[in-house]
Amino acid sequence: MKLAVLADLHANLEATLSVHADVQRRGISEVWVLGDLVGKGPRPREVLDWVQQSATRVVQGNWDARVAGASHRPQDLWPRSLLSGAALRYLAELPYGIEETFARQIWRFVHAGSRGVFHRLYPHSSLQEQVAAFEPNPALGLHEQADALVYADIHEALMLDVEGLPLINCGSVGNPLDSTLACYLILDFPDEPQGVGYSAQFVRLPYNRAAEVTAAEASGMPFTREYITELLTGAYQRRRVRGAE
Repeated sequence: MKLAVLADLHANLEATLSVHADVQRRGISEVWVLGDLVGKGPRPREVLDWVQQSATRVVQGNWDARVAGASHRPQDLWPRSLLSGAALRYLAELPYGIEETFARQIWRFVHAGSRGVFHRLYPHSSLQEQVAAFEPNPALGLHEQADALVYADIHEALMLDVEGLPLINCGSVGNPLDSTLACYLILDFPDEPQGVGYSAQFVRLPYNRAAEVTAAEASGMPFTREYITELLTGAYQRRRVRGAE
């Protein structure tokens, strides 16, 4: 069984469509999206439509929660104004995580970690914090002790060994901050019931960045300059309201 694991699309339609085409070329039917469908980019409605039509499983990201009503920053209010009430409810009601058994191991898929959608898990987080990410958290619907954890949020593809357990970040489709190329993860598990092991492959793809920049410039969204700079450089840009302390 093959899974295409995507995350952090961030309303970047061009990058999303590039990944979609690659997934189709590879014949992968299971597309799991680990949150942050909207926010930052210029086309939240179009990207959300794609997710609803093409994704098999979806979990909530921190930007999805913010745009749905968890906070009221300019960068939350703008995409919120473009989405229907039904779309906002969809974002608000997305599940926190997914737990499934593959190759006789329990795999957990979340956006930001296992403590909360706004709690960031970094590669340099303490060993204690990384180990805790595999533990159950029933309040968030995470009932199992995980054998493997796949997450997103930091926009940086990585694979770490945490006390013998794989900690994998799938990277970002629409707002990568370790490259300027869209990134997603392919997980391949044996089909036979007694099969063990897995393979993991990161895929990086070019996309029509010029078209995405043009869409951002024409959108009227806040922090256009910061967004475009991130697309062109792969370097995070702090967002502050002009004139604010």
